[in-house]
Amino acid sequence: MSKKDCGNHDTFWCSCKIKKKYKKILIGLAILIVLVLLAILIVWLALRPTKPQYYLQDMIVYNLNLTGPTYLSTTIQVTLKSHNPNDHVGIYYDKLDVYAIYKGQQITIPTELPTQYQGHDDVSIWSPYLYGIDVPLAPYLTVALEQDEAAGYVLIQVRVEGRLRWKVGTWISGHYHIDVNCPAFLTVGGNGVSDHGFHYKPITQCNVEV
Repeated sequence: MSKKDCGNHDTFWCSCKIKKKYKKILIGLAILIVLVLLAILIVWLALRPTKPQYYLQDMIVYNLNLTGPTYLSTTIQVTLKSHNPNDHVGIYYDKLDVYAIYKGQQITIPTELPTQYQGHDDVSIWSPYLYGIDVPLAPYLTVALEQDEAAGYVLIQVRVEGRLRWKVGTWISGHYHIDVNCPAFLTVGGNGVSDHGFHYKPITQCNVEV
């Protein structure tokens, strides 16, 4: 670039050269950032993390009683197993809440699980207690619960909700919402029942949405 291009003074000419130099540096940095992001995207697509697998291994019912015409008190302990099936992707569980549902209505308060990192192909097991004291029930649910117990079976959903992050190498993703639904089929009476008369019968793997 000549002096004529930038003006008649040397200072203008030097200023123009400096601006051009910084422009090249900024373009170079932008290209580098794009290449790094592209590399991360390629690695992400190649590894494509698989959502974790959850299993409801056990459920012990200590209390599942109607404490009034339309009130329910519940005390249960569940054993949840989580498996990270990925070979090269870790999982950070930043927040997980567990609670129980009966026919669409939450019957226990959320119990928070400890935060943790789950490495490649790792397994985590939690055994939280779930409580609900004098939880108001819709009248039709009170009737439904009494009918289910009389019929000899009760179906409860154990839900896990929270946030997780994926870890690929040194890169960590943003937060993703996780929603786990575990059906718990309880039979009333018979052999192997809990103190309250319920026996948990494992059905299938839990449904997981990320």
